[in-house]
Formats: sequence, structure tokens, C-alpha cells
Amino acid sequence: MAATVHDVAAIAGVSIKTVSNVVNNFPNIRPATRAKVQAAIAELGYQPNLAARSLRSGRTGTIGLALPELSLPYFAELADAVIRAAERRGLVVLIEQTNGDRSRELAMLNSPRLKLTDGLLFSPLGMTDDDAATLNVTYPLVLLGERILTGPTDHVSMRNEQAAHAATAHLIECGRRRIAVIGARDGAVIGSAGLRLRGYRSALEEADIRFDPDLVVLAQLWNRGNGAAGMRELLARGVPFDALFGLNDTLTLGALRVLQEHDLKVPDDVAVIGFDNIDEAQFSLPSLSTIDPGRPEIAEIAVQLLADRIAGAAGPTEPRELLAQFQLIRRESTAVRDTVTASS
Repeated sequence: MAATVHDVAAIAGVSIKTVSNVVNNFPNIRPATRAKVQAAIAELGYQPNLAARSLRSGRTGTIGLALPELSLPYFAELADAVIRAAERRGLVVLIEQTNGDRSRELAMLNSPRLKLTDGLLFSPLGMTDDDAATLNVTYPLVLLGERILTGPTDHVSMRNEQAAHAATAHLIECGRRRIAVIGARDGAVIGSAGLRLRGYRSALEEADIRFDPDLVVLAQLWNRGNGAAGMRELLARGVPFDALFGLNDTLTLGALRVLQEHDLKVPDDVAVIGFDNIDEAQFSLPSLSTIDPGRPEIAEIAVQLLADRIAGAAGPTEPRELLAQFQLIRRESTAVRDTVTASS
């Protein structure tokens, strides 16, 4: 027989009301109590009656997640992290793909399918700060990413500029002075590309290294093909470089392939670092040094903010902006090799 709320309460040693409060993600529950109930739910495989819960509470127990492109590893892994964070709160995730198209993103904000959800996690790529007013919606909404920085809603992001500074500084610490970049976008100020390029430039300035625009390669879409094309363009320019900062791992892995095709050794000839710490980065050859932007933390914070808004427990109505912590991951692509002197 299927486990019931009574079974969960008995295992956890709490009241049925407490189990209901945990399942419905009500606030003001002690963390230890919430953990006991969640452990009992997991042990028994308890599944709430969503239809009955919806009738009682007016909620569906489902949240939306709108992402640009699930074929890109970063967004696929972010979706996985969001699903896991939502499951811990008894929530189901409905995923929508916008392809980073502004018109589709705007349509998403008014989609009839949102009636199936209690709120939306939204990561726009085509929209900008000029579209911030469209985020004044009547349902709970949490924004992800860096395309809109002045919106009227809760916002969870990563420390793009500081992390890019750390990635570039790491290459400089490895003794590199001619550091190329792949993934810049012409005229970009906001968004990941603009912020990461700013961090790159600030690290160069801090090390008293002159910025050389010939070392910067544009890429509108951050995929492997454009990373490979960007590296071919850089090599065709004939400018000397001894390091590469790819503005995301997917670009960087494409560039890494072209370096190997041209018999350039990594890290001996060119030290390489990416950004995002996608799963594939640790299995490339050589393994890719990168920035871990705190993807699980981003998912956890975003889901909790949305759950708070859904429960009406957010406190102040002013929008909240939270930044995840990042970590520099050192791997083989930037390893400093010891100099070995042959004996005579």
C-alpha cells in the first residue's frame, strides 16, 4: 500500500499538520524538524496527493523553469540542480526552452501554461535592461542570469566579473602575459560576456599588462563550434599568445581541439582556462581548469526564493538580489610543469 501522511508523521515523530506544513513548504519550521520529515518522506517513498493539495491550497505544487537552450551543458546541468532543489521541497518543475529569443522570452512571461505553475524561474538571454518593466507580473517570479540587472523581481546570479578576474589572474600567476579571450560580444556591457571581459581586463590592469584587442575574439553563441572557429581566427591573425581564457567551458573545449590540431601543447605552449565547470571539463584531455560559478547554490537559492514568494513568506516586498560564491578549479590545462635539467 502507498504510504500516507499518517505514516510519515509516525516515522518522523511529528504531527500530521507538521508533515503537511513541510510538504507545502510553509515557513517557520525548524530546520531539524523539516529534515526529519523529509527523511521520513524519502524512506517511505511518500507521494503527496497533488490534486487534493491543489484544491485545498489553490496551488499546483509545480514551478516553471524557462531556460535559453538545454543543449548547452551549463543550462542542462542548471536544470538538473533546480529539479533536485525543487524535489527537496516537494515541488515539480515544468521546463520551457526559449532559445534565447527575445520575442519568445517576452511571450513566456504571459504564457497560458504558467497557469499550471505557482511561479517561474526565468533565465532570459535575448531580453535586456530595457525590458525590465515587463517583469512586473502578477505571479511569483525569480530572475536568473545577468541580462537584466535592474528588474523589479528577486534575482539570483553569479559573480561574473570577480570570477573572470580570478581566472585571468591564475593565468598570470602561471607566468603568462599574452592572454587571449574567446567569447566576447561586440559592445556588450551587461550580460555574462560583458562582465567577464571586464574582469579579464581588470586583472590585466592589476598586473600592469597592456590590453591588446587583437587577442579578443568575438562569439555570439557560446558553443563548441564557435570556440573552434574562434581559435582558428586567432591563429590566422598571427598574434602571439601563451594563454587562453574561454568565456565558457563549451567554447573552450572547442578551442582546445583546434590547439591540438595545430600541435600546440597545453599547457606547455598555451595555458587554458574556461568558465562554468561543466561535467565534461574534468574529462577532457588535458582536463580543463575552470571557474565553478556555484551552480548548485544558484539553484538552491533561486528555488527557495521562489518558494518563499509562493508561500507569501518573503517578508519585505522589495526585490532581493543574491550572488553565489565561485571557486577556481585548477586542472591539467594550466598546470605549471617543473623544469627538469638533464644531467651530463
